[in-house]
Amino acid sequence: MTAAVPRPTPPPPADRAAAEEASAFGHAPVPPDATARYGDGPDQVIDFYRPATTGSGARPAPLVALLHGGAWRAAYDRAHASPLAAHLAAAGLAVASVEYRRGGADRTAIRPQPPGDHADGIAPAPAPAGRWPDTFDDVAAALDALPALAREALGADSVDTRRVVYTGHSAGGHLALWAAARHLLPAASPWHRSTPPALRGVVALAPVADFTSAIRLRVCSGAVLDLLGGPDHATDRLLHADPAALLPTGIATTIVHGTTDNVVPPQVSAAFVRAARAAGEEPTVAWLPDVGHFPLIDPSSGACAAVVEEIAQLAW
Repeated sequence: MTAAVPRPTPPPPADRAAAEEASAFGHAPVPPDATARYGDGPDQVIDFYRPATTGSGARPAPLVALLHGGAWRAAYDRAHASPLAAHLAAAGLAVASVEYRRGGADRTAIRPQPPGDHADGIAPAPAPAGRWPDTFDDVAAALDALPALAREALGADSVDTRRVVYTGHSAGGHLALWAAARHLLPAASPWHRSTPPALRGVVALAPVADFTSAIRLRVCSGAVLDLLGGPDHATDRLLHADPAALLPTGIATTIVHGTTDNVVPPQVSAAFVRAARAAGEEPTVAWLPDVGHFPLIDPSSGACAAVVEEIAQLAW
């Protein structure tokens, strides 16, 4: 583990990146032990995974709030993160996998395809990313309700809501960082908290952590501008949604990012780290050499073992 920003690394061969993605998405979804609602909408739910215990005398486990990725688009829901949720639970952590409203009404293509794959030579446009303000409304409401819902779903003897870690992958990493910084939002913001959340920390996995660099690099086919409601709203909404603009949080933060990530390039996390240091904070950074975007959520990968270790270090 090092806080040094890695040197630019050539992207992995396309076949290797595709194999990493296929492996991560090749696991069957794992059903939760319980599900609770934090609102009336179909996406306003939280899945809970009970921690593995070593016996009747085991103490209550820390609670991990898991926010899935997928460019804030409806094509990805919490099901693809359920193997990671179950893996964390098997490591002895109570897990809450949070669903939230995303952009796009159906499972439209989330990435443009090569023209050769289409008879007319025209690739489909990506579905809209995120819903302003709904995506943020949901994450704020879910995490505010989480301690009580976790105790009800899992039992106070299984979960210790005084030890909470937020984690998330990709777009979910953005949401985890944002949720930990809500006390820095303007007082008039509907998402503002008067005090910092009671957290052990945040572990953000390949997060879209710096919106300025993500917009410049067109991360996930311009998903950030979609999330903000389009280019016309980018300037005024950036300060309400960009983790790199909401610093210092005063909350322990760990970034885990693969150096060969070709979905959310490591330069995005590096920009967040620079912003945090400029604000007087020193986030922990784990650059994983020769690791792409998806091994971080793949329980069969060594990268995922590093993720579990980082979360456990903060949680316990």
